Amino acid sequence: MKHYSISLISYLNSRPFLYGLENHPIRDSIRIFLDIPSKTAIKLIDHQADIGLVPVGALTDLPGHRIISDYCISAAGAVRTVVLASDVPLEEIETVLLDYQSRSSVLLVRVLARFFWKKEFRWEKSSAGYEKKAISGKTAAVVIGDRVFEVEKRFRYIFDLSAEWMKFSGLPFVFAVWVAMEELPAAFRDLFNTAVGFGVKSVPEVEELVKDEYPGVDLNSYFNGNISYLLNDPKRQGMARFLELATRLREIMP
Repeated sequence: MKHYSISLISYLNSRPFLYGLENHPIRDSIRIFLDIPSKTAIKLIDHQADIGLVPVGALTDLPGHRIISDYCISAAGAVRTVVLASDVPLEEIETVLLDYQSRSSVLLVRVLARFFWKKEFRWEKSSAGYEKKAISGKTAAVVIGDRVFEVEKRFRYIFDLSAEWMKFSGLPFVFAVWVAMEELPAAFRDLFNTAVGFGVKSVPEVEELVKDEYPGVDLNSYFNGNISYLLNDPKRQGMARFLELATRLREIMP
């Protein structure tokens, strides 16, 4: 029996997917690897994974990719865990550090800066630990994932990038989708979709499982209010709009 390798993002927002895959009969035919978002597409390119929860911002690096599931990581408004953190208001920010763990979010902040905020920033790369020491004065930073639960307590200005996208476009934002580079057997695709859907339906069990890891976090509000998992038509429209703007941005960037 073939075992499929799966690269899964290692954040709280993907824990329902992990729960579904680990508690469904599909577990006997898969191997799961937990990765930061910027690594999942690389693993598909390098044939280190058969399936990945891939940042939408990386899809253009995957010609011929196939979206294989009806589920995704998205938000229709504030997502909470993808932010621009700053000591000063948006109009006073001069430098933005880009989260090294991210693909979609660093592209999103540049799209917003160009087409919505009409702001010119100095963009700089980051490295591990930057969110603890490098955000100061007129230097802000994009921070994603579970680290935001601490970052949001420390800075006066927290700009939720998904909420900003909704203000700009009127559409939901899709952060990551399930992707394969090769055609999968229809029976396995159906089984996979059922498994991740089972995880989404099991959010109360996931909350109970992870509550000690996230003290002080309103898990019910996060899973049911901030994160949205079904990849429906409005989200596909939002994804297409974002990729269109990202392409335009690349054409005009120096």
